Amino acid sequence: MMRLSPLNKRRWRNFKRNRRATWSLIIFGILFGLSLFAEFIANDKPILVSYRDELRMPIFSFYSEQDFGGDFPTEAGYKDVEVECLIVTGGLVDCFDMPEELIAAVDAGETIDIDGFEAGWVLWPVIPYSYNTIVDVGGVAPAPPSETNWLGTDDTKRDVVARVIYGFRLSVMFALIVTVASSIIGIMAGAVQGYFGGWTDLIFQRFIEIWTGTPSLYVIIIVFAILGRSFWLLVFLTVLFGWPALVGVVRAEFLRARNLEYVRAAKALGVRDRTIMFRHMLPNAMVATVTMLPFLVTGAIGTLASLDFLGFGLPSSAPSLGEMTLQAKQNLQAPWLGFTAFFTFAIMLSLLVFIFEGVRDAFDPRKTFVADGKVEEDPSAFADQTAEVAATGTDQR
Repeated sequence: MMRLSPLNKRRWRNFKRNRRATWSLIIFGILFGLSLFAEFIANDKPILVSYRDELRMPIFSFYSEQDFGGDFPTEAGYKDVEVECLIVTGGLVDCFDMPEELIAAVDAGETIDIDGFEAGWVLWPVIPYSYNTIVDVGGVAPAPPSETNWLGTDDTKRDVVARVIYGFRLSVMFALIVTVASSIIGIMAGAVQGYFGGWTDLIFQRFIEIWTGTPSLYVIIIVFAILGRSFWLLVFLTVLFGWPALVGVVRAEFLRARNLEYVRAAKALGVRDRTIMFRHMLPNAMVATVTMLPFLVTGAIGTLASLDFLGFGLPSSAPSLGEMTLQAKQNLQAPWLGFTAFFTFAIMLSLLVFIFEGVRDAFDPRKTFVADGKVEEDPSAFADQTAEVAATGTDQR
């Protein structure tokens, strides 16, 4: 079982005392956790189908109409009343002429000869639409909110709630992947620059200046025009141009720490450069690095939304919040689209900022939290840190 050091215990304790950060983490965790199970919440396929006493999960497996006693080899249309009749009757009754009457008879408990099988049933998600389902609504799209479409539909008759759920997951996953990958590359590059200095630092700095001057938007447009638009390609391109964001911060921390006594002592003892850099010096750069993480995460979400808004991001069929913002701009007569996109972005970004703000304060050894959640200077905050330094030889101030 993993045990936390005294210093990390103090950090975790300080984070929990920050009520705003704690509640933001709880709320964001619930929302993101629900979005991970979006297929069970919003889907145009049933979660479970009981057919001839056998349970099937159409959200994971393909079932043709023939698998339910129908005539066609294509995927079963589970909302088709004839397919529903086939499922209820086990495919042993002719459902072509009067499927509604047969379904009503089974629901009423009337006996139908289905050779001893229990009557079938279908378990639908709470929202019976996926992010790309074309909803059969009357009138011109976008349709206003209704009992079946709680936040209305967009201009192609797709349910807005379903697209928000899938879009929330897509945005957060994109931001987390980009942030982790960019942070790893940026921290390693900044550590090498700051630790070795000299010509290594000079060459890296000139390269980064040239690289950050590259017009990334034009590169993304050109690459998408050649290779087509996809999620992982956009992740790769965003990381490709986003990693320098952390280099300057980490480089400055390593330049400051390289001349401290514990680094000189480690070098005198013959400790390898890699061990000195990532075991002893990197913890010193964590506070400054964590301070930058909110900007990386929110920046990645903003990048995805901006590219989708401009039409240079993910395919139009993808459940993107940026694409919903574009639809809101193009359909001013449908204010529910704009309100939904705005509040989704506002809630998501606010929660992330509050969480990372709490993490930053928890990592700062000069701050602690009192009972009411206020931040104040802690004169004894270095006590646990001193014990950590004595145990690991690392000054984490």
